[in-house]
Amino acid sequence: MEIVTHFINDTIEFYKWTLTIADKRVAKWPLMDNPLPTLAISTSYLLFLWLGPKYMKNREPFQLRKTLIVYNFSMVFLNFFIFKELFMAARSASYSYICQRVDYSEDPNEVRVAGALWWYFVSKGVEYLDTVFFILRKKFNQVTFLHVYHHCSMFTLWWIGIKWVAGGQSFFGAHMNAAIHVLMYLYYGLASCGPKIQKYLWWKKYLTIVQMIQFHVTIGHTALSLYVDCDFPHWMHYSLICYAITFIVLFGNFYYQTYRRQLPRRDASSSKAGKALSNGSLNGLSKAANGAMVLGNKEEKTQESSGRRKRKGRAKRD
Repeated sequence: MEIVTHFINDTIEFYKWTLTIADKRVAKWPLMDNPLPTLAISTSYLLFLWLGPKYMKNREPFQLRKTLIVYNFSMVFLNFFIFKELFMAARSASYSYICQRVDYSEDPNEVRVAGALWWYFVSKGVEYLDTVFFILRKKFNQVTFLHVYHHCSMFTLWWIGIKWVAGGQSFFGAHMNAAIHVLMYLYYGLASCGPKIQKYLWWKKYLTIVQMIQFHVTIGHTALSLYVDCDFPHWMHYSLICYAITFIVLFGNFYYQTYRRQLPRRDASSSKAGKALSNGSLNGLSKAANGAMVLGNKEEKTQESSGRRKRKGRAKRD
């Protein structure tokens, strides 16, 4: 029991020490005073994952078409706003895309970067609604481990990012991810408009490819930062690399199961169809040829019989 008590006390003391090096600019911003609100939201999310399907078990699924249209296009605008703010602020502050230390000053451009990153963090909490809508529509097959892991970890971990490193190298990943989410929610928004639009949405699998490219770029960029000994917490760099690897594995498995695994079946069916088509054409041709041969034989026989009759008639006359 004493060991547990010491562990708890040491943890509390360590947390108090970390607060002394936290970003003072964000201390009074919503959700940033302490981690309890963020943890409460994430815990409520996990609780809904358990209770939601039970509640919907004997109920008809909600359609939510108009709600989804509004939600998805709102997320398009939110992510575009985040992308634009990060791009413009980083450009004004002359940010380096290779190595950028965190500037905790009250410089307007630095505060603008921190504000855009805070909105990025908030957007990850809003994205919990993706799962809520899946469950209310009884699309339980969409609520996979990858889906839950991605949503829950991003919102929780980005609280740490905003609390201690709201700027510097943090802008790169958020900047790139916000741009990808503009495309992603644009796809979902168009898909929710109905079948008339859905038939033109052939580029879904390319979104997954772009996301996987994103994780590889993240690893490369982070490794480069470590190589040049960038003035940014190294433990965050190593953690980010490990985190990105988990996404490469999970998204790679999703891509294989969804798109690549079905290709042999399609090829087999197409080859069977091709064989059936070729066999049918060959059989048709053979039947036509046989028919022509039969007709030809019949014509020859009639000609032979008519020739014999003529000969018999001449013999009688003679």
